Amino acid sequence: MTARTEVGLNAVILAVSDQQPRVLTVDPEQLPEIPDALGPGIKGSGLAALPSGPFDPAQDRTLELALRNWVQWQTKTDIGYVEQLYTFADQGRDPRERLGGPRVLSVAYLALIKEGTVDVAHSRWQDCYAFLPWEDWRGGKPEAIEELAAALEGWIGADGRANRRQRRERVEICFGFGDAGWDGYQVLERYELLYEAGLVSEYWLDLGDPKPRGPVFGAPMAYDHRRILATGLGRIRGKLRYRPVVFELIERDFTLMGLQHVVEALSGLRLHKQNFRRLVERSGLVEGTGRLDNRTGGRPAELFRFRREVLRERRAPGVGALAGPRAD
Repeated sequence: MTARTEVGLNAVILAVSDQQPRVLTVDPEQLPEIPDALGPGIKGSGLAALPSGPFDPAQDRTLELALRNWVQWQTKTDIGYVEQLYTFADQGRDPRERLGGPRVLSVAYLALIKEGTVDVAHSRWQDCYAFLPWEDWRGGKPEAIEELAAALEGWIGADGRANRRQRRERVEICFGFGDAGWDGYQVLERYELLYEAGLVSEYWLDLGDPKPRGPVFGAPMAYDHRRILATGLGRIRGKLRYRPVVFELIERDFTLMGLQHVVEALSGLRLHKQNFRRLVERSGLVEGTGRLDNRTGGRPAELFRFRREVLRERRAPGVGALAGPRAD
């Protein structure tokens, strides 16, 4: 086992357009230091990857500046709002380690921007729910849930009798089955459970077997980037409760319905229109501009703007908790 350690950087860059949450991805070939020995598991696989790059302590003044430079180089995109997300350091998470290379510790960041032009030759926006289809409940129970529930039932039954109760309890809590309710914040926990159960392609790729032995769910990503994406989506869902981060994703002037659609896209849940309107107006998050938006296709809607003063007035200026449907 190698004793060397390197620090890498990953960016979960989220935007919302056409009422869909999107993540900015790049081709794995755009990532530096990808050895040919990785074979079809990574290079030439077509798997989506998050913008990433190594941290050079001799050249990079800070982690965040290094991340911004890698994102700009790989996607021709300048990111605005950014925060540190999590540090990923599991043994074997990077294929280079399995080939005798260094252990790679990756510091991931979450960035929120308005979707715009990117270097389409090497990067593109993709629907977050293509990778995590069980997370989108806006149209009712996701199509994947029934098949997923059956596959998880098989995973529960495959364990010894003493551990089956523990597995069942974990499944019910994560996915809201039985008497448990759906918890929109447990995005990472659900993905990690599916990985452990062998129900995502990355589990088999990490074993060196590109052909899954059973059903798998959602589009795979390179390395552990889908796990990082799940962490980012869970973080933004949590921050909707207590920080006005949603306003980083919309234009300066917006309708309340447009704001609601962005919150729904991120949460994966439909919200009650009047309740949402009352929540936003009473919280002091927005103020009217006195102008109307005539592009709605119906009755013109009033345009609003984020009140930055709310940051001084309230300690937790968010748009409320995510109360959602049950998965049974």
